[in-house]
Amino acid sequence: MADSDDTTTLSSVTRRMLLTGTIAATAMWPFDYGADAAEALTCNAASDPALDLWQQWLTAHNETQRLWKIQLDLESRMVAAVGFPQVEITLPGEKEPVRAFSLEDIDRICGDASVHQAVRTQAIIAFRERQEAWDCLDHALGYSRAEKAEILSDRMEMKLADALMATPAATLAGVAGKLDAILRAGEYFDKCPEFPWLQVRAAMADLVRIGQVLQPGLVMPGSDRKGLPGANGGAS
Repeated sequence: MADSDDTTTLSSVTRRMLLTGTIAATAMWPFDYGADAAEALTCNAASDPALDLWQQWLTAHNETQRLWKIQLDLESRMVAAVGFPQVEITLPGEKEPVRAFSLEDIDRICGDASVHQAVRTQAIIAFRERQEAWDCLDHALGYSRAEKAEILSDRMEMKLADALMATPAATLAGVAGKLDAILRAGEYFDKCPEFPWLQVRAAMADLVRIGQVLQPGLVMPGSDRKGLPGANGGAS
């Protein structure tokens, strides 16, 4: 994301980091081993509730990504057209300006000193003009509506992720679905040294390969992902 986007897109980034952490943590929950586990892992994938939840999660994930890109595009257009609602304030006797992003910021920066009141008044007028320009363009383009839609979709994605990780997989495809969710949710933080991405990809490749050997023609979650050595198959 561009530097100018930080003030409004940080919440999206934070939610995605939370989603990745939640998925990674719950994926470590014990697998439900039973007497018929080996046979169950190769049974009809259509009977696996985890796989069904993965499909629901993937739909929600793709929708969140679509809405997020729309939101970022609208935000970029608004910033280019009118700029963020903000003003720079240089107080008497100060050399460096201070940036204010709200009326509360202006009050905090200027304080109650009488010598600052003229600067405060000018800053308030300038800020309100910028806020009005932003709000008018927002109404025309639908940026706030897109942001709300993305947040709602993201929340649904997180709920489905929790349900997916809490549901014992009954097939190899269901296990692969959980790993696929981890990789897709974490792809924006792929270089994070605190999570073994390469190792997860290796395990994912093994699952896809074994599943397709045991059930030729089976579409395994994640088989369409790049960077999985030996994992070939149709799109999930």
